[in-house]
Amino acid sequence: MSPQLRRTVIDFGPLLSFFVAYKIAGLNAATATIMIVAVLAACAGYWFDRRLHPLPVATAVVVLVLGGLTLYLNDPTFIKMKPTMVYGLLGGALLGGMLLKQPLIKHLFGDAVALSDGNWKALTWRFVGFFLAMAVLNELIWRNFSNEIWVDFHVFGAIALTVLFSISQVPFLLARQIEDQVPDGDGS
Repeated sequence: MSPQLRRTVIDFGPLLSFFVAYKIAGLNAATATIMIVAVLAACAGYWFDRRLHPLPVATAVVVLVLGGLTLYLNDPTFIKMKPTMVYGLLGGALLGGMLLKQPLIKHLFGDAVALSDGNWKALTWRFVGFFLAMAVLNELIWRNFSNEIWVDFHVFGAIALTVLFSISQVPFLLARQIEDQVPDGDGS
């Protein structure tokens, strides 16, 4: 399995297992399933890469706490708040990086993109806004619609919106990419 496919399976395995378990056995079974698969995904990431990946670990912790409360109290409110918490944590982490003058998004992109410090800040603010909007959207959907609609949104709608938002940032990145400075002349 290629590293990219493995990373995709590790990142989306818990969510897809949640969806399948929900369709087969309901929300409590889906909650128990995502708790198990999220821990397995975090462990698999460590097993393959020999390092802990912050997002799967943070997601597993949030899933264990809120999923545990959901099952213990037999109250689906907690698992429905999980996406809100994850989006809030992502937005908060990006804001924290800005306060420390370390744009975390720059580290996520690595050497794939070269931007000025000001453009890294602008891109960070865009992602902070997106994550906060997604947190609000999750709250609106789970509070106003059926479990069925919330699960479908959580699994498919949120992924689609994330992909669309990411694609919408490509023109920003391309227009502001810092080109390598190549001296004029033929080099002789």
